[in-house]
Order: sequence, then C-alpha cells, then structure tokens
Amino acid sequence: MRGMKQEDRAPDISTQIVHHRYQPPADFAAPQPGVFKASTVIFPNVAAMRSREWKDKTGYTYGLHGTPTTFILEERLCTLEGGRECVLVPSGLAAIASVNLALLKTGDEVLIPDNAYGPGKDFAAVELARYGISHAFYDPLDPEDLARRISASTRLVWLEAPGSVTMEFPDLCEQVRICRARGVTTALDNTWGAGLAFAPFDLLGDGSLGVDISAHALTKYPSGGGDVLMGSVMTRSAALHMKIKLTHMRLGLGVGLNDVEAVLRSLPSVALRYAAHDRSARELATWLQSQPAIAQVLHPALPGSPGHAHWQALCGGAQAGQGAAAGLFSVMVDARYSQAQVDAFCDALQLFKLGYSWGGPMSLVVPYHLRSMREGATPHLQPGTLVRFAIGLEAAEDLRQDLLQALAVMERTAHAG
Repeated sequence: MRGMKQEDRAPDISTQIVHHRYQPPADFAAPQPGVFKASTVIFPNVAAMRSREWKDKTGYTYGLHGTPTTFILEERLCTLEGGRECVLVPSGLAAIASVNLALLKTGDEVLIPDNAYGPGKDFAAVELARYGISHAFYDPLDPEDLARRISASTRLVWLEAPGSVTMEFPDLCEQVRICRARGVTTALDNTWGAGLAFAPFDLLGDGSLGVDISAHALTKYPSGGGDVLMGSVMTRSAALHMKIKLTHMRLGLGVGLNDVEAVLRSLPSVALRYAAHDRSARELATWLQSQPAIAQVLHPALPGSPGHAHWQALCGGAQAGQGAAAGLFSVMVDARYSQAQVDAFCDALQLFKLGYSWGGPMSLVVPYHLRSMREGATPHLQPGTLVRFAIGLEAAEDLRQDLLQALAVMERTAHAG
C-alpha cells in the first residue's frame, strides 16, 4: 500500500455518499409534481453561475428564488386567478405586507376599507407609520367616500370583497374605476373569492377592467386542510411584479417546500370544495334568518345583506348561474342577549370549533367585539353581538342540529339570568 498513488485511493464512504454519481431516469411522470427542496443550487460551471437569471424563471440560482416545485404552484395559481406573475410568501398577512413595502415610501398614503382584515389595518397603523407612510380608512359601501379621500399622496388603495367579518360586498367595479381614473394602484385581498367567485383581473369579462394586484391567503381554500400557512401576490403587470419580486428577495421571504406540495395536492379539488362550502353555508344562513335569536344574517348571496346587489352583479353568474359565495357568513345575535350569553352559545357548539381562519374541513365559530374593529359608523348592521361562522365539509343537517341545541342553551342561560 505504501506505493499506492493518491489518485488511486478510493474516497471515504461519507464522500461517496455525498457525491454519489447515480441519477435516476428522467422520464418519470405522475399526477403530482416532484418536491424539489434546496437552499443551495448547483451550477455546472462558473459561466452558468455568473450568467443565470433568477428574476424571470429561466434558471435556478438559490432556494429563496424558487425551485421547480414553487414555479409550478405559482403558474397554477396564475391560471386560477387569471394573473401572469406570482410570488409565494409565508402567509396571507405577509402578502399584504409585501405589497405595501414594495409600493410605498415615506410621504405616500395608502387607503384601506374600514372593514378590511384587521391585521392588515394594524400593519398600516403601526409598521408603515414608522416609515412615514400615512393611511386612512374609507367607507367600503360608498364609492364617493373613496373618491373624496384619494389625494395627491395616495399611491395605493386596498380593496376587499366582501369585507372581513361583517361581509359587506362593495361595488368593486366602481372602486376600481375611481382608482384607475386617478392613476392609483389597486390591490385586492382576494382570499374570499379565491379566483372562483369572480375574476379579479377581468371583472367585466371583456378584459376592460381589473385590479392591479391580487393578494391571496393560500392558507384558506387553496390549502383546504387547515394545516398550511402561505400566501401569494399576483399581478398582470411586469413592472409591478418586478417591484414586488425585488422586495420579496430583499426581505428573504421563503416558503416550505412540503407546504408547497400540500397546496399543489389540494389545488385540483379547490373548485369542488369551494362549491360544497358555499352550498352548506347558504343553507345554514338561510335557516338562521328564521331563528328568533338572530337579528340579522350577513351573507353576500342573501337578499338584504349589505351589498347583495353588487355580489349579484359580479358573482351571480358563477356556478351555472347559482353564483359563488364561499363558506363564510356572520350573524348579529339580538341585543337582548348579553355578551356572556352569546359566549355560552359559542361554547355550547359541539361540531363548530372555536378557532380563527377558514377554508378547512372543520366548521369554526368566533364571537367578535365589533366596535373595536371599525372606525366608522355601521348603520347597516342591526344592534347585537357579532358571531362569524366558517362552514366546513360536515353535513349541513348535522351542523344545523348543532346550532339548534346551542341556541337552546343560550335561551336557557338568558332565562336563568
């Protein structure tokens, strides 16, 4: 062995495993795409390392900039919502934050509907304010209020259809027209619509009107399991996309590839699940309208709900003319019941679980303190206590029976008091 040349020595077993030469055949096809995990991406040579471009998906440079798995999900999401460019972020709130940080600077103003997602409002009030970016809230049911509030410093207007928790459906088309006429960028929280209730980038169906950006909490319907946190930011504008993508890169935002796999696995059934959630929610919301303890049911697809006509105009043609409305609705429990009694109702529910989020297989319920969530008046809402329901995939009759027994508990509690 003393005369053995260095090049004849077999590498150590650990080195052989790390640098194993076997490559599997390339012609493998299956219903689900492969999961490519990477922080490091290997280049064949220095020239490739120096020339490869990550901004346009023509090559791979580093895990944060994408792998085949994330690229596939981004492209499929573009098909779902009608966008052309997409980035993935760790949550729906991260999608909202990314848009704000990419498009706003010191001295700019952002306008937000008063019924927008609460953490998004907080981000503007606290985080954006630290950078000298101002914000104001507008009445989502009054397009003229939005028009009056747009100033020379307004750079971004957030839209939400329907509003968070109170479910008002705005005149989204008119809101977009107002912003477009003033040259202001629009960003829609499209989590409720999910690309299924209406087309955010083509609101009229003729290519003439659409939002500039769609932010989507993939945590909800695209995931569908209540076990993934992820969001997306989508646009049809190459210029807007590059601003968002560069901010995305500088913030170091990444998503777990196992989570991407989970969303890819769920995505083919999203339309079926969305319709199932919708059917059960409408059935239960309609039934609750007849219950004496319920002062008001807030569901965009029900006549009399705030903004119903706008829902009908935008979403009424979906699902073979039945319209599309997701699986969320809220109720105002009559003011004669105290907060404690409403809490007892929520605690008495057995199939409905107390928990935030929605879009998963399990039905959820949350009681809210409405006045802490709104800046402006809400004359369209009846007095009482607000409770939101997220309808899952259980049988609607089983959920109705659960609601019935919990309403009876609330009634007994009220009489005992």
